[in-house]
Amino acid sequence: MASSALAPPAESCGTLPQSLPRAMAIRAAGWTSMDSPEARLAWDALAACAAEPNPFHESWYLLSALRAFDPDGRVKLLRFEADGELAGLLPLHAPAKYYGWPVPHLAGWVHPNCFLGAPLVARGLEQEFWRALFEWADANAGRGLFLHLAQMPLAGPLHDALHKVLGEQGRLAAVVHREDRAMLASELSPEAYFEASLSGKKRKELRRQYNRLCELGEVGMTRTTTDEGLARWIEDFLALEHSGWKGTQGSAIASHQTTTRMFKEALFGAATQGRLERLTLTLDDEPIAMLANFIAPPGAFSYKTAFDERYARYSPGVLVQRENLALLNNPAVDWCDSCAAADHPMIDHIWRERRPIGRMSIAIGGKLRRALFARLVRAELGRNPAGV
Repeated sequence: MASSALAPPAESCGTLPQSLPRAMAIRAAGWTSMDSPEARLAWDALAACAAEPNPFHESWYLLSALRAFDPDGRVKLLRFEADGELAGLLPLHAPAKYYGWPVPHLAGWVHPNCFLGAPLVARGLEQEFWRALFEWADANAGRGLFLHLAQMPLAGPLHDALHKVLGEQGRLAAVVHREDRAMLASELSPEAYFEASLSGKKRKELRRQYNRLCELGEVGMTRTTTDEGLARWIEDFLALEHSGWKGTQGSAIASHQTTTRMFKEALFGAATQGRLERLTLTLDDEPIAMLANFIAPPGAFSYKTAFDERYARYSPGVLVQRENLALLNNPAVDWCDSCAAADHPMIDHIWRERRPIGRMSIAIGGKLRRALFARLVRAELGRNPAGV
């Protein structure tokens, strides 16, 4: 890995305009209109040259989520077009409530298994995208009092362009919630990084736990980047996660048919795109810890992990995360987003870098609507100046 900077990929933008476009605009379309081979091809070309990678808004993941969670087609896809070519994309809906408050608004569509809400925007057109988005939102606000974007990166080219456009337009916006989640970004080797992250005492304890685990049977670790054995791997992962506390609380992927369907489709889609990396810790060929990464150069996203709680005393989750530090040797990956909640009790002690993520609310519409929004923001931040 190079550094913690969230740099854009270097590959070509394919069919997207390479010079400043003459005509740029946003139009809303039903998401089913993008579920065709031709549309997905343009979508994938956009993802390949996005200013910031976001696998959760790529075709293979977002369409899987929309099929599972929005069968009625309420979510719209905002298409940013530059000279007729797809140059930006953001899923949008119009909720009637704002975190429990009866406040209608426009919002980027996210779901519990979406860990980044950043739009896909062609590199070099970040400011043009935000200008077009705000122009569209002003004209299509409907009953919405403001625009809300969740799971947004608070650093990087998209964030910088957003702030520049907000400033030039004098448009009120507020970060109403912020968190710093674990991130992996270092020039150290995996071994050196591990030693720098954990004390000698803790590393010694992990060695002891690994040795005790080996006394129970044959321990193995596999890393897979193809779709070989993927169907079986998915079933093993679903069963492993469901066997623990998530299954008891009903929050495991396998607890619901919709999340199960999305997970299966998304992982096969990622594998087809060459974007899936799987780690499996086994005991006598039975998985006891599993992890799935999405590789999205120049970054990666640690999507899901599970372990067998019967072996918790041997720290199988930490053992598989130690193996996951091999990402530091991947020349295509400069950083990895943990996708974990802030202050995660395990990953925060291993991954030392942090990525700021937040929820932003932005004024739209005319003077009256913006005045109401200003009062709402003051009330919201007045309750908690750091956001809610």
